[in-house]
Amino acid sequence: MSVVRLRSLLFAPAVRPDFLTKLPGRGADAVVIDCEDATPANAKAEGRANARELAPSLARDCAVTVRINPPATEWFADDVRDGLVPELAAVVVPKIETVDGLTEVVAALDAAGLTELGIVAGIETALGVADARPLLVHPRIVAAYFGAEDFIADMGGVRTPSNHEVVYARQQVALAGRLAGVPVLDQVVTDFRDDDRFERECAEARAMGYAGKLCIHPGQVELANRGFTPSEAEIERAQRLLAAYDAATAAGIAAIDFEGQMVDEPLAAQARRVVAQAD
Repeated sequence: MSVVRLRSLLFAPAVRPDFLTKLPGRGADAVVIDCEDATPANAKAEGRANARELAPSLARDCAVTVRINPPATEWFADDVRDGLVPELAAVVVPKIETVDGLTEVVAALDAAGLTELGIVAGIETALGVADARPLLVHPRIVAAYFGAEDFIADMGGVRTPSNHEVVYARQQVALAGRLAGVPVLDQVVTDFRDDDRFERECAEARAMGYAGKLCIHPGQVELANRGFTPSEAEIERAQRLLAAYDAATAAGIAAIDFEGQMVDEPLAAQARRVVAQAD
């Protein structure tokens, strides 16, 4: 997926061409034409036709993906055959659970002539979370996301604003992404008017190591981009820390007192990451 950073991934229903044509101007790092949850069962053919028709032109101005239906559904084969085009940055495949299922997806893509198309894996079931690392190390996986709503539905649990019920799952998926070396995006905030919750979840997710967040409304894009970009104060502090640390290590000192904080190599590594993200 040829995106420098993946702070925001904006979804739009495949059955709403009026929404789709506006996607390049929304400011998201990548966009999704959604043929799955946002497209009703009786409009799947219409959704995939819209995706096939509009994706090539949209891809000239932004990174475009299409979310197809899961392999176990009756729409999967038609989605791959009729809804995908080579111009896509990736295909989003929801509810990935097993390596065998992932192999089935790759075989279908290859049979359709899409041998270079990478996969953004949706990790959003109990089994998918439990086995996230073997899934995300697959060579066709270019990114992934954690889907809290489907995960809790599969668990038979209850979603709460606290997110306590998904702490382990969020961390598990973030860890799997880190070990696989692929960026992972955090869960949606379904109340798109609740900016405070969205910003809070961005901070939580960034602290866990997530690269960005799923967006279901254009108003969430700027919040996600800002939430996963180091602030000027963070960047300046990281630069000061690295200057002091590098001077100390050059003098043979491995740990320093920096502005009242003990700094050694792990904290220097964090500071380098902040600077790299800013660049």
